Amino acid sequence: MAEEKKISIKFPDHLKEGAYANSLGVLFTHEEFVLDFIMAAPPAGTVSARVITTPGHAKRFAAMLNDQIARYERTHGAIKTAVEPRSSNAFDA
Repeated sequence: MAEEKKISIKFPDHLKEGAYANSLGVLFTHEEFVLDFIMAAPPAGTVSARVITTPGHAKRFAAMLNDQIARYERTHGAIKTAVEPRSSNAFDA
């Protein structure tokens, strides 16, 4: 069995406050997935972070997120899926 290697992960100060996102755009090619995390505040939105990764890593990320959502729901109850806005301007009646 291969010995497990530990990786020391540095957390740069400029990333510690995080980036808020309430929307996500996903693009892909044969070689990569592009995840654009968006802070949508009608009438506009801004990409707050972009992550580019391989398809294999994207699939692993999705599995990890699904696992964490299941753990969250076991602790805190079911999460209601956010409703998509009905118009391009959420402030419209």
